[in-house]
Amino acid sequence: MSTSKPVQSEALGALRVQIDSIDQQLLSLLNQRANVAEKVGEIKRAEGSPFFRPDRVAQVIEKIQGANQGPLLNQHVASIWREIMSACLALEAPQRVAVLGPQGTFCEQAAIEFFGSAANMIYCANFDEVFHATAAGTAQYGVVGMENSTEGVVARSLDLFLRSPVHVVGEVSLLVRHNLLRQVNHLDGIEVVMAHPQALAQCQGWLTQHLPNAERRAVSSNAEGARLAATNPAWAGLASERAAAQFGLHIVAHAIQDEAYNRTRFAVIALPQTLAMPPASGKDCTSLVVSVPNRPGAVHDLLVPLKNNGVSMTRFESRPAKSGQWEYYFYIDIAGHPTQPHVAAALKELQGLCAFYKVLGAYPVSE
Repeated sequence: MSTSKPVQSEALGALRVQIDSIDQQLLSLLNQRANVAEKVGEIKRAEGSPFFRPDRVAQVIEKIQGANQGPLLNQHVASIWREIMSACLALEAPQRVAVLGPQGTFCEQAAIEFFGSAANMIYCANFDEVFHATAAGTAQYGVVGMENSTEGVVARSLDLFLRSPVHVVGEVSLLVRHNLLRQVNHLDGIEVVMAHPQALAQCQGWLTQHLPNAERRAVSSNAEGARLAATNPAWAGLASERAAAQFGLHIVAHAIQDEAYNRTRFAVIALPQTLAMPPASGKDCTSLVVSVPNRPGAVHDLLVPLKNNGVSMTRFESRPAKSGQWEYYFYIDIAGHPTQPHVAAALKELQGLCAFYKVLGAYPVSE
């Protein structure tokens, strides 16, 4: 009986040798780039300037994409260069980023998309801890959920912005797919489904149809739900594919969120002394929180400066002031940057109407 092995064609072998040679050239060039980055880091350290500049990252990626002639797609070129720059930045000064933990959360995924995987993640039990770690300097940056396309705003994040000294320096819009994760690869015998309250709400239709008798238990994060599901065969979690790999779980059902186009918007936060307001990019959002005296027409008056100056409002949310006087804070997103004259004029007029006024940040809109 013949036991001959498959013979590699000469053409394939030659191409593999060619790829190996190119890989060696790439490695040499990447290390040359890293050497230059280390010198940049020394100058930044001496000058006291910020090591991480998201506007600079965006400029480099845009320039590389403009020079790209394919066959690599521009979105893949962006991912590759973001990782290259992240690795080089880690040689200059590793960036500490506070995120909702444990490993495998969508919050962590958003941080990786913004900073690259070479950043040092600090895992927090809740968004309160993310804000505190960023404000205290334990982390240089934080990433927090702000808004979901299905369930609306993340109320706790809005409340925390009120009294925190941090501001928003960037955003990430993430397509969120919730998967049902479990120790065994079937639906039988699931007694409890655990996830963040937002994820449970985003999957309520599927859960009602397929697991009507299972308890829905809210936990601090989806990854925490996955971690707990790994400890009990009767429990399941709603989380990402990263979380499934992290905790060794089966994906029993893929993408069970009720809305197919389910996105979550994450804010990147920092102290102003860590990173000042990013310069105008041409496609920016300015976020602010205001309150007005409780009188007839007060809310309408808030909108007049925006209309008069041709400024578009993209979000308007209200939150109770918790004063017991039926007073509210209003969270407003507008299109544009405070350095643009029409935006500056609108903000100046708006501030004059407000009992409380705070710009939460101005930053490039996530693609």
